[in-house]
Amino acid sequence: MSSFYYIDRSDVNLDDVVFNENVAKQIEDFLLEQQFKEKLLSYQLPIANKILMYGATGCGKTMTAKAVAKHLNKKLVIVNLATIISSKLGETAKNIDALFKEAQYEGLVLFFDEFDSLGQIRDYDNKDNSEMKRVVNAILQLIDNFPQKSILMAATNQVQMIDEALKRRFEMHLEFTNPTNETLDLYYDKLLANFPKEYCEINRTYNTSFAEAKNLALYQVKKNIIQSEIKNQKVAN
Repeated sequence: MSSFYYIDRSDVNLDDVVFNENVAKQIEDFLLEQQFKEKLLSYQLPIANKILMYGATGCGKTMTAKAVAKHLNKKLVIVNLATIISSKLGETAKNIDALFKEAQYEGLVLFFDEFDSLGQIRDYDNKDNSEMKRVVNAILQLIDNFPQKSILMAATNQVQMIDEALKRRFEMHLEFTNPTNETLDLYYDKLLANFPKEYCEINRTYNTSFAEAKNLALYQVKKNIIQSEIKNQKVAN
């Protein structure tokens, strides 16, 4: 296994991800295109298969890639571009090329995390670094020639760092925002539904991301369970 990508086998369903209204509609449209792809292609209509996800940290970009892969029954390959840029592996360009060839032969979801890392090195021509030039060129060619049978998804928390030419290569742009209080309440309800009622008395935090809300909620649930066990032990003694 390469050090800059891995195959993710998480079991994440679309119902596990809470989207804002705009993203939910875009995801629905995207999946419908995939469902009726053959019919659309028969009319020589283009099928969207490249999605750029941007916005706040912890709002579901990675989970969305996992859920889309699960829904489409495709293998998910996660590539961390920051690792590529920092490591400057001698074989990186060749590895990327091999990865794209795999996408040609096998329909998969290829997910670029920290996609803004590529935008940060757009001045690579001014550096004495032929390897990085090969890496960037390999990625750009890969995106331009990405096969229809596969899905390319990219995520960034700093969309302003990405060159406009790169953005235009993605047919769909999904903006992930911090959830509303009402959406967070639904999310808390879904999280807490997995536990007995007596452990679900928590202080709900708002104006935060899904990831932070989950961490805080589960921390409190764990405390409730531990305190209940301590109480039971005292009664038993």
